[in-house]
Amino acid sequence: MQHKNFKNIDKVVYGRGSFNQLAETVEPIRKENKNYFVYVVDNYFKGKPLSNKLQNKPEDLIYYINVDPHEPTTEQIDTLRDEVLSKKGLPSGIIGIGGGSIMDIAKALSLMFTNEGSSTLYQGLNLIKKPGIYHLGVPTISGTGAEVSMTAVLTGPEKKLGLKCDWTVFNQVILDPELIASVPTDWWFYTGMDTYIHCIESHGGIRNNAFSLAYGDKALELCREVYLSEKSGQTPDNDDKLMVASLMGGLSLTYSEVGVCHALSYGLSKIHGTRHCYANCVIFQHLEDIYPKGVKEFNQMIKKHNITLPQNLHKEWDDATLTAMATVSYNLPFMWNHAFGDNYKEIATLDYIKDLFRRL
Repeated sequence: MQHKNFKNIDKVVYGRGSFNQLAETVEPIRKENKNYFVYVVDNYFKGKPLSNKLQNKPEDLIYYINVDPHEPTTEQIDTLRDEVLSKKGLPSGIIGIGGGSIMDIAKALSLMFTNEGSSTLYQGLNLIKKPGIYHLGVPTISGTGAEVSMTAVLTGPEKKLGLKCDWTVFNQVILDPELIASVPTDWWFYTGMDTYIHCIESHGGIRNNAFSLAYGDKALELCREVYLSEKSGQTPDNDDKLMVASLMGGLSLTYSEVGVCHALSYGLSKIHGTRHCYANCVIFQHLEDIYPKGVKEFNQMIKKHNITLPQNLHKEWDDATLTAMATVSYNLPFMWNHAFGDNYKEIATLDYIKDLFRRL
């Protein structure tokens, strides 16, 4: 058996108000390269109070990026990389402030500043040739686990697949629960459920182990407190818990694997542009035969927080569309292997996957 030897985040600051330490945290790195930082910030914060608290210096570049409705693309990364280098040369580092998509943009940019050619060349495992530059993540929404994962998920012209290697992992993360207080209720639910589904899938397959189970069990416990307990809801205490659950859920899947829901989510997102966390929720509700306990609990959470998910989407899809979606999902063998075991090819056929999409 090949054991995983993944790199973790070098440093983590956690606690309310910790975002205020950003300037002093990155100051030692400013002497690197051309002595400036690139900020990539979710466009949601443009003109809002957070935009006045970035602690940037005049020489820094700030990009406010609209991540709705589409997730990061290889073309977007390549264009932004080339623009920054032509303006000011190699930055000291990248600071990503936002949700999972912004985290992925920051991680991908870090790598592409030092690796030649298009990011499409590096979609896959350990294809990156050189370490990226320093990169720091400040999540403003919790659940995706992007702040801790070794993957920067990008949609390319042919596939949706991550730049995945040890060098993708952030050098530094600042976890400030105050920053997630303004998340709209529906996205607070969708992103939190990404953590929940990470753990259910991590647990429910052949690649789990004591290490992934330990992180996953605690993350699930925290998710249940946030979404199912008598004290559930968007409260400061629950924001603290959700931010920690997201990190632990990300570590659980890193040392195990995700499964059927995520494989299908990649297909739905690639063909229809559906946001990842939302796609997971749309799909997971229909997988009760594969994850019975998880789906039952998930449905209880939906009811408790008055969340409405679409039904009968499949009626809009012809066979060519279903085939395209299923092909994307089929080409994720590690996920199917984890979910169904070594005979997964006999189960997860293209027709089987198309039938799963017909449930939606």
